[in-house]
Amino acid sequence: MIFRRLLPEPGDLEGAEAVAGLAGREVLAVNMVCSADGRAAFGGVTAPLSDPADRELFHLLRAQADAILVGTGTLRTERYGRMIKDERRRAERAAAGLAPEPIAVTLTRTLDLPYDIPLFQEPEARLIVYTSSDREPEPCAAQLELVRLDELLPPAVLADLRARHGVRCVLCEGGPTLNGPLFAAGIVDELFLTISPALVGGRHPLTILEGELEVALALDLVQALEHDSTLLLRYRVRPRG
Repeated sequence: MIFRRLLPEPGDLEGAEAVAGLAGREVLAVNMVCSADGRAAFGGVTAPLSDPADRELFHLLRAQADAILVGTGTLRTERYGRMIKDERRRAERAAAGLAPEPIAVTLTRTLDLPYDIPLFQEPEARLIVYTSSDREPEPCAAQLELVRLDELLPPAVLADLRARHGVRCVLCEGGPTLNGPLFAAGIVDELFLTISPALVGGRHPLTILEGELEVALALDLVQALEHDSTLLLRYRVRPRG
């Protein structure tokens, strides 16, 4: 797919160039979509806000990642399956020295997991579950690793992934409940935000970030792309202080 680049300089941009500089780098990037009026879902899911350009970016970002971090609520609502099924993308990752697909990672205090979704039914799927619960997981087909932490804090999860699994590039796909603690902890490096050309309304709007921040976080816009009226923005999070 060819995107129209608006920033840093106007021109056309091939898909893979949109995510340059992520693979192999120690980075935590968040990828989210929202409507033009700032809502992160419509009817409880993101699919109505997505389009071919957003889905292309979604897959391009996954192809760069060593691990994909996602909340259990999002796993359940969006009914996640394996991270990368496309054989071409898997082969490209292998040629670049990456595992065929990223490790799926989730956090849960209760160990209330959506065992009925495709991800848990796939024998090839690798899944790490971080929890502070003393419950045991149910049997499933996926290659599930359970990691217990006394305090379920995002920095501890990130440190464990990097120390024990050699993970460098981590992609977080939300949802907003998970995004909040990540940004609050100051560990997010980049934000990829797709703005859908749609208005969805709603009395109780769900934004891409749930919870309170002590201070507003400043962002630097480093890339702006457009495709069929959809805006695809790439921000770097400014270090605090």
